[in-house]
Amino acid sequence: MDFSFGPEDERFRAEARAWFDAHPVGAYADATSRGGPGSEHERVATRRTWERKLGAAGWIGLGWDRTYGDYGNRAATLTQQVVWAEEYARAGAPGRVGHIGENLLAPTLIAYGDAAQRDRFLPAIARGDELWCQGYSEPDAGSDLAALRTAAVRDPADGTYRITGQKIWTSLAQHADWCFVLARTEPGSQRHHGLSFLLVPMDQPGRIEVRPIRQMTGTAEFNEVFFDGAVARAEHLVGGPGNGWRVAMGLLAWERGVSTLVQQIGFAEELDQVVRLALETGAAQDPVLRDRLVRQWAELRTMRWNALRTLGTAAGDPSAGDRPAGRKAAGDRPAAGRAAAGPGAPSVAKLLWGGWHQRLGELAMQVRGAAAALGPADWSADRPYELDPLQRLFLFSRADTIYGGSDEIQRNIIAERVLGLPKESR
Repeated sequence: MDFSFGPEDERFRAEARAWFDAHPVGAYADATSRGGPGSEHERVATRRTWERKLGAAGWIGLGWDRTYGDYGNRAATLTQQVVWAEEYARAGAPGRVGHIGENLLAPTLIAYGDAAQRDRFLPAIARGDELWCQGYSEPDAGSDLAALRTAAVRDPADGTYRITGQKIWTSLAQHADWCFVLARTEPGSQRHHGLSFLLVPMDQPGRIEVRPIRQMTGTAEFNEVFFDGAVARAEHLVGGPGNGWRVAMGLLAWERGVSTLVQQIGFAEELDQVVRLALETGAAQDPVLRDRLVRQWAELRTMRWNALRTLGTAAGDPSAGDRPAGRKAAGDRPAAGRAAAGPGAPSVAKLLWGGWHQRLGELAMQVRGAAAALGPADWSADRPYELDPLQRLFLFSRADTIYGGSDEIQRNIIAERVLGLPKESR
């Protein structure tokens, strides 16, 4: 795939850069570069205000398919979306607090939702007014999502669904206005069957309880969410009853789209920080450590080119081919120019970046030496541990090979669905 930038892309870059130069100042300065992995809990109020600023300028939803209308977002080609991601990172702008709604739910509603659902939810996401969280994983259904037990029962009196169960590892649930929930709507159904995709308002005191989970970093951006008869309206079921697995898997395919490239830009900034520290402390004089630094750089470049190669394809969408006639996914492009990426591309990418990021955290501690084991002078039990960025990188990255699909699950997908190897005994 030819991913060179043309004159229109460079004009788009100049417009984006000028806007960023004018806006991440004043009230937003304390939130610049905040809100990434390990710090999603930081400066949420400021970042919500920033979302609305982005929305007012039309910067939310650049990659949305415009087949069904304009929801207040700018149109942008795939290369322009990459330009935007690069300029966002360059500006050190606040970490996006609305990315779940923009990059996951919105393309899902465009592909699988009906007109009423798109008209209700997409403009609010594009304005930065409503924040979303993701209700997928459960205590006994993490990587094996099909084992979920959260149930949604249709109330014959008013047609609403009453949801009972528990979700876990739910990022920013304590701040979200809505949650998209994968629940079992057919009693007695098993595995992938009988599931539905529901849009659930979070403001239901007594019916929804959010409990923060303290992490190794001392912070709590993940949560447990308990549903005790929480209500979802019938018209907020996406894709039809019992079709939840197809919708949910379509959503996960978009999770690894342009956002993968954005993630790698953040990785590059972290690597630069480690390299600078190695040069400042003289640690780079160690030939073994210097070799590891070069290897990290080379692997990151390889991941970037792999992401660019596969970005314009629909091969990573496991639901492609079973959508209703005439329906296409957000971000779909004409077949011409697509790379020949296989169905295992998302799993390969996840294996690559998860291990790479863990090794970067380990390398950061090696560069720091004995100082890496020192904590802040004032340890307090009633506030998050004040770790420096590299310490937090090391601790948080221990989870990289688990969340988003563990390495073991990704290898099974590649082995069974791509290589055609026999399935392991269940």
